[in-house]
Amino acid sequence: MLDKVKSPLVTERKKSIYDPTQEGLIYPEIPVFDNFESERLHRKQRLVAACRAFALEGLDYGFAGHLTIRDPEHPELYWTNPMCVHFAQVKVSNLILADHKGMVLEGKHAINRAGFVLHAAVHEAHPDIIAMCHAHTVYGTAFAALGRPLDPISQDAAAFFEDHVVIKDEAGQVAVEERAGLAVCDWFKGVKAAIHQNHGLFTASRHSIEAAAFWFMALERCCRQQLLVEATGHKPVMVPPDRSRYSREHVGSEYIGWLHFQPIYDHLAKTQPDMFA
Repeated sequence: MLDKVKSPLVTERKKSIYDPTQEGLIYPEIPVFDNFESERLHRKQRLVAACRAFALEGLDYGFAGHLTIRDPEHPELYWTNPMCVHFAQVKVSNLILADHKGMVLEGKHAINRAGFVLHAAVHEAHPDIIAMCHAHTVYGTAFAALGRPLDPISQDAAAFFEDHVVIKDEAGQVAVEERAGLAVCDWFKGVKAAIHQNHGLFTASRHSIEAAAFWFMALERCCRQQLLVEATGHKPVMVPPDRSRYSREHVGSEYIGWLHFQPIYDHLAKTQPDMFA
């Protein structure tokens, strides 16, 4: 078991245009922890909720898909969903803890080989990234086949303007060799999302698993919207670059992703209490 050691207080609270100006109203607050054990449980519970949210969104595909969050005390280790367990059946008790070599240190289940190869490479190359999400989704995978970035056709899509990349390395090849992870990890510098050609979507967060999960679901939704618009045969009207950057700044931040996930978490906590078992 991991040692119980005190963690420094988390005092950061990012402001947004949505912060209430009136005092005393109910509004989500970023939690503060005084020990690693509390923060670890918090991260594990939110990781489970992210998996359950993916299940609700229909983002499952057999055993494909992997979500990860660093351990707060031992950042060289990360928690992830177990291999061959449906997103809807992931719970705190069946999460696994692994290192960057793919060794399971806690948990009874095997690790997803592809998840280890890709996520471990990114986590190791980017110490600032604490969470990642990937799943084989219908619209994200379809859009990835185009090998091009998302267009700013809406405020939602503008949240990803100049904040995602298209990765063409290892396109279409199952990522089970460690070199595949090394080939794509450098692309995640300074962005929250990636479209891997002929493969699918990835999101990475320097803030929380909640942010990574919400922006993944949002990116899948934006891919669907763009495919629908293009299917009409009419050229969509783009949001101008200056307005896209404004939208990204105000509605595309890590904090906003975290904030968006709060009602999702509350709903899951009330309707699926077994996830805490």
